[in-house]
This record gives sequence, structure tokens and C-alpha cells, in this order.
Amino acid sequence: MALLPDIYDRAVAGEPIAFSEAMALWSEAPLTDLMAAADAVRRRWHPDGVVTWQIDRNVNITNVCISGCKFCSFHCRLADRERAYITTMEEYRQKIREMQALGGEQLLLQGGLHPRLDLAWYESLFSDLKSEFPNLKLHALGPPEVAHIARVSGLPDDAAGYRTVLERLMRAGLDSLPGAGAEILDNAVRRRISPGKCSADVWLTVMREAHRLGLYTSATMMYGHVEQPEHRVLHLLKLRDLQALRPEGVPGFAAFIAWPYQGRGTVLEREEGLSGGADPAEYLRVVAVSRLVLNNIPNIQASWLTTGLPTGQMTLHGGANDMGSIMIEENVVSATGFEGRTTIDAARMQEAIRAAGFTPALRNQRYERL
Repeated sequence: MALLPDIYDRAVAGEPIAFSEAMALWSEAPLTDLMAAADAVRRRWHPDGVVTWQIDRNVNITNVCISGCKFCSFHCRLADRERAYITTMEEYRQKIREMQALGGEQLLLQGGLHPRLDLAWYESLFSDLKSEFPNLKLHALGPPEVAHIARVSGLPDDAAGYRTVLERLMRAGLDSLPGAGAEILDNAVRRRISPGKCSADVWLTVMREAHRLGLYTSATMMYGHVEQPEHRVLHLLKLRDLQALRPEGVPGFAAFIAWPYQGRGTVLEREEGLSGGADPAEYLRVVAVSRLVLNNIPNIQASWLTTGLPTGQMTLHGGANDMGSIMIEENVVSATGFEGRTTIDAARMQEAIRAAGFTPALRNQRYERL
């Protein structure tokens, strides 16, 4: 087993570290040393002292979802007629115009897994949005939705079926695929917290097909519920291994984003007493270990939404180089009653980045500076 300084040196040099070494970083490394090493990796990837940020809008296509995620208070069943909704075209128009007035160009569209919305429905939605707003960027759905749409549409529940969904959605206007629904990429954990959602293997298969098609994607992790530290490390290694398989010249995962489970009022809290929350030291450790393990993913985003802006600023000195979006709209975390500040304006975002000692730069979903 290598000593911690040797592991730091190899990680900082961009070499892949092993599972046992990553576990040593998680369990043994002092947080200050860990953050210093992660900061060195960040400076190797991004040497100019710039921290990027974005203006976009997160719109939920529907709140109807059959995945049964025990950590989500936002979703409802189709039979719940008082709560169930599907966002209308007129609502999209209003939300997009508000976003564009603030300088945003990207719509982050996410599910539920609605049992009646098939591939043709999504094709129609995407093409209608692009027809009315040709400059709009659609960062939409995620691997669980792609797999679900394939099943609802009678397509094979395999790589070929997922590829068909992605190809048709790209023709209809899909620009990039979020890493939504990853949670923890371990099937036993997933069965326990999200019994109706796709398996870890399916999530990875959808992303592999997306990379083969040249789509920009992101990768995520929701931690702090029923998983153990080894699950987190294995999750990171699975992402790193998949990124290594992407075709030459293809971006694959442009970024990685981790956030702590927020569970007040959820089924997971009622059944297992797990309310979650954001422990700043643990989050800083997650970000730093992620930066050291993910040697082939260029960007690490700070999840200030779930940890608070001060903790987000601290991660910029421990591996993160991006502050994500100002969050014009956010529904899922808010549904748990989380009291963190869920939206900020562009001036506050840039002020926060400068206060942390960096230069802010507006970006698009491809992490191209605007």
C-alpha cells in the first residue's frame, strides 16, 4: 500500500489511482492535505484562476413519476389529480422568455418517469421548443428517463433501444445529456432508495451510448443516505472507467457534480430516520477525493445549492473549478423544505467567485466561456 504522499503525487500528476488508494484518501488523509492536493489538480486543469458559472433554468417536465425514489418529496402518482401536472407549452414560453431576459440560453429539462409519455411525445416537445426558440440549448432528461422512454415506447430495453431514443431526441433538438439519476452506482443501494429507477448498469450503458454519439454529458453523485464510503469510491471509479472508453475526440463527461442527500419529510426519513443534510467538512472531502480520482474529467462543479454558498466557495480551494447555475428555478430540493438559499442573481454569483479569490467567467453547457 502506497503512503499518502505518494498517492497525492501520482494523483496530482494525473495518474489513475487504485481503489485501495482512493479509500486511503477518504479514510486517512487530513482534510487540509487532501484539499491542497485537489487544488493542485484543479490548477493543472485550469491554471488561469478562472471559475466558471452559468445562467440556465431548471424546468420539470412533469411531477408524475413511477420510480418510487424514497428521497424525493416532489414526485406524485398519475392518480393524484390534485398535484399531477405536465408543463404546458405556454408555461415553457413564459419560463424561456424570463430566462433569456436574464441572459440565459439553456433549459435544463428533467422528469419524472411518466407512464404515458413516449418517445414521440418528447420528440414533439423538443422540436416545438426549438422551432419557437432556435437558439435555445436543451440539456435534457438523463439515463433513467432515456431507459424509461425506451420501455414506454416499445423499444428494446438494451443499448440498441437507448441509442434509438438518443438519436431521435438529438434530431428533435437534444443538445446534451445531464448525469441525472446516478445517485450511487450500486444496485443494492439503488434498490433500497429508488426501487423503480434503472439499475447502475443501465445508467452506465445509456451514458456509453451517449458518448458514442458524441453528446456532451455530465456525471453526478448523491451521497449521505444508505451508502458506505466504499460505494462512493466505486461510483467514482465506474465513472472514470467509462470516461476512459469514450471515442477519441469525444468529450464524454464534461463535468462531475456531487451533492448531499437532503431528506427532511421524505419516505427515507420516515422509514429509516435518515434526514441527510450538508456537513461542510464531509462535502469538502467528497469534492477533493473526486478531483483526485477523476483524472480524465476536466471540470468539478460546486453544489452550493445544497451546501450553501460559503461551502461552495471553499470547494474552489479544494478541487472545484465551476459554481454551476444561478438557479432561476429549482423544485426538487425545495420540496424537502431545505432552507438554503436556492437562487441567486448573476451579480451575487460573480461577487461570490471574486470573494473566493478567482475570476468569474460565464459559460455554456460545453464549458465554453462566453
